[in-house]
Amino acid sequence: MSCCTGRCTLTFLCILQLLAALERQIFDFLGYQWAPILANFLHIIVVILGLFGTIQYRPRYIMVYAVWTALWVTWNVFLICFYLEVGGLSKESDLLTFNISVHHSWWSEHGPGCVRREMPTAYVKSLDGHSYISVMGCIIDYQYIEVIHSSSQILLALIGFVYGCYVISVFTEEEDSFDFIGGFDSFSVYHVPQKPSHVLLKPVYLST
Repeated sequence: MSCCTGRCTLTFLCILQLLAALERQIFDFLGYQWAPILANFLHIIVVILGLFGTIQYRPRYIMVYAVWTALWVTWNVFLICFYLEVGGLSKESDLLTFNISVHHSWWSEHGPGCVRREMPTAYVKSLDGHSYISVMGCIIDYQYIEVIHSSSQILLALIGFVYGCYVISVFTEEEDSFDFIGGFDSFSVYHVPQKPSHVLLKPVYLST
């Protein structure tokens, strides 16, 4: 296959998805978002599996990747609904941290242009030893940054799903054609024609 085929395109998409997932994983770690951390970890593993299957011509691995992309789209749609507070969800809840911490998205305090004002611990006590009075001057609210992240993940996943299905069909057709041709080749190479039976009936003369 040449590099203009779906196989090379899917390889590029998997690498792009890996980079995007690693970037997202870093900021989710900084924000102690345990549910997204776990989801990102699984996503990275499956994308690596899909990349391996694409390079090594393993359609089953790509099939696992294609199924996962559908689940990944569902997860990111949930995140969009969560941060936009759709369907009774609240971005201020501790759902993404499994209710074991009060941390929120890292972008809520470190977004573009955001300025944090802190109150000393002598006046206000908090779980991490300090309390923020306010976060001001943000160019874009953190929930929209998270929505942009999820939307880009959905876009990459949808494109990856389409190319994954295409590459699976190409690999399957190639395997079928190879088996068809190989079957005739193996028959012609390894089939030894039997000798006519009348040869066996000829008398054998021994010289004295």
